Parts: sequence; structure tokens; C-alpha cells
Amino acid sequence: MFRSEGSVNMDKLKLSLANVERNYIIQPNDYLDVRVYTNKGERIFDPNGELPFGAPGGGIGVGTNRAAATQRGGNRNTGGQNNQYGSPQFLVQYDGTVKLPMVDYVKITGLTLLQADSLLQTLYSTYYVDPFVTTQVTNNRVFVLGSPGGQVIQMTNDNMNLLEVIALAGGAGGGTSQSAYGRPDKIKIIRDYMAHDPIVQIVDLTTIEGLRQANLQIEPNDVIYIEPNQRLLFEILRDVTPVVNTFVALVTTYLLVRNLSN
Repeated sequence: MFRSEGSVNMDKLKLSLANVERNYIIQPNDYLDVRVYTNKGERIFDPNGELPFGAPGGGIGVGTNRAAATQRGGNRNTGGQNNQYGSPQFLVQYDGTVKLPMVDYVKITGLTLLQADSLLQTLYSTYYVDPFVTTQVTNNRVFVLGSPGGQVIQMTNDNMNLLEVIALAGGAGGGTSQSAYGRPDKIKIIRDYMAHDPIVQIVDLTTIEGLRQANLQIEPNDVIYIEPNQRLLFEILRDVTPVVNTFVALVTTYLLVRNLSN
């Protein structure tokens, strides 16, 4: 899969580095986990469980004491999955707006997560005293193909790199058999593959020099392809073994029938 003589569109890759190094920008089709607190970080107490952001019955919500978590330059966790009260996730529409409780439609694309927090704090100040808002993107992921098999790795923060993704996928091999081992010198990072002119970077992790020269930053929706290590002897034996077993079984049956006849 994805054969190439070398890296492709390296000039275009250099231009994309600016996007990788800066904080994540909210885009259409992102799912947002929005948490709203009052009094600069206190959870909203909702005895009846009717408010969209309240902790029902005075229970301790997952968002308690998360003020420190927002001191980030765009860090985002896969929020919403561990919320025992089923915190909803809000889809950013194709026109860049997202519909949120109480404030209705808000234009949010083109903003970093920190900028979105500030905007929503201003909007929710109409309803809450000193509101505190955290915004997280929950559906950013990368795709790992090749020797580890097909895996979808959720991006837990903005600065995930290639080594972290490979570690989450189980290593360059990711398989249990010798034939499933991958080649760490033939790792491809494929970006903008939906366009007619994708970016392909070949990374060699077998040497420190290859590690130093490679751009290891990962963007959402990147494809990481780890080329399988072709072990011809094992593959030939695997393909020939069923034929040999069938031949031996036929010969054994023939000899057995012949001996019985005699």
C-alpha cells in the first residue's frame, strides 16, 4: 500500500508545519464537549437535574475542580466519555456554528479552544455569575495501517507525535507472528490525502539521524502506514503447508487402502 519512491510534496509539508505547531483551530464537523461552571469554577448545583450543565441532586460532577485543566494552550482530552451524567457533545455545523444550550447558535470555527472558552464565558455571563467554560474536541483521531493492523487512535492532546501514536498502536509490529513485524525504517505519514496533491513523508526510526531529520508532529486525520516486513520464507511455508498436508493425507490414504486390499 501507498508505494512511493520517497517523500512527496516536502515543500507543502513545510508550509503545514505552521499549522501543526500552533494551537488547534476548531473546524466544521468537530464534536465539542462544553462544560460551564459558575463563580469562576464552581460546579452548577441543580437539585432537579433540569439545567444543561448542572450536577443533579448535588452530586459531584466530573468537571469539579477542573479550573487548572484549562490553563492550556489548546490541550484537549476526549472529554464526555467519563461523564457519569452523560454530558452532551455538540456538533459544529458546516457553516461554522454550533448550537449550545441557552445561547443558541454561536460562530466558533477559526477559534482556538482557549479563544472559544473566552467567547462562551462572555455569552454565559448573562445567565451565570462569573462563568467559567472549558471546551474540548472529542473526535480528533489518526489512522494507523500496515503491520499493526487497522487502528484508529484518538488524539488526547494537540502535541501528539509519531512515537506516541506508534506506542499506542502497540509498536511498529503490533502483531503476534514474526511475519507481522513492521519496518521502522519505512514509516509513512500521509497528510491531506483527500486532496489531489497529498503530502507523504517517509520516516526512518532505525537511526538517530533519521529521527532528527523527521517531522514527528501529527495532525488530526493523518494516516500512519508502517510497511510490513516481508519474510518470504515464512510466507512461502505458510502458503505451501496446506498443499503439502493435503498431498501427504492422500498418499497416506492410498497406502492404507492398498495394504487393506492385500
